[in-house]
Amino acid sequence: VGEDAAVFDISTQKVSSWVYFSVILGVVTAVLYVAWIDTSTGYGGAFVDAISSLSTNHEVVMLILLFIFTAVHSGMASFRDAGERLIGERAYRVLFAGLSLPLAVSAVVYFINHRYDGVQLWQVQSIPGVHQLVWILSFISFFFLYPSTFNLLEVAAVDKPKMHLWETGIMRISRHPQMVGQFIWCIAHTLWMGNSMMLTTSLGLIAHHIFGVWNGDRRMSVRYGKAFEIVKIRTSIFPFAAILDGRQKLPKDYYKEFLRLPYLTILALTLGAYLAHPLFQEASYHVHW
Repeated sequence: VGEDAAVFDISTQKVSSWVYFSVILGVVTAVLYVAWIDTSTGYGGAFVDAISSLSTNHEVVMLILLFIFTAVHSGMASFRDAGERLIGERAYRVLFAGLSLPLAVSAVVYFINHRYDGVQLWQVQSIPGVHQLVWILSFISFFFLYPSTFNLLEVAAVDKPKMHLWETGIMRISRHPQMVGQFIWCIAHTLWMGNSMMLTTSLGLIAHHIFGVWNGDRRMSVRYGKAFEIVKIRTSIFPFAAILDGRQKLPKDYYKEFLRLPYLTILALTLGAYLAHPLFQEASYHVHW
């Protein structure tokens, strides 16, 4: 009933599509930097300053930034069907990304710059094995967090964006992998940092994804009807629940569903993101949000 996830057939790929993708990625990055991030030309600083003027408490400001992002991101997702009928799939994806991306960048940069603010609740960084545990949990979280790499050309609106009813790969473990990945990431980073800023951020992110679980199932039910109800029965929100109670039957070669280019891409990007942590921090410090 559902689609086979993470299928990537090199023979069906067009060089022109990936050239367009690269150009779009470059243009979007440049526009985002000039219009939002750059302190001399962008509006991101003014936006964060306006939110920061509401409270001197960094945790409160962080929650407000997350709430605004959630309202825009989830709100536009909720109106996707109507929006696509009105202006088309590609145009709506561009509008969706154009509003969501700057707000996401603001929240991420503000978090990085203030991640050690607040009250220190515990300190376990010096305990042997904690760093390794945090690294392993963070590594695992990315395989749940980014199923959107299954359709990068649709993310960039090179191909017509679709609402996919995935049913294989990571979806066999959880129907809402992004929620699971965010939960694992938050546990790892909250354990490592152990302060009120990280705890507050984690609670805000988890609340956003819990809402996304309800909203996502609602939207899929509206779009796919009975087909989604069948997939819903065969899958679960909680990891491995459908497998353990027998509703999800794993094929003998289940592991092959992960030996595909999108998952290998996640592997490479996850390792790259870990190594690039100092660069992310340095870039955020220059923004002064």
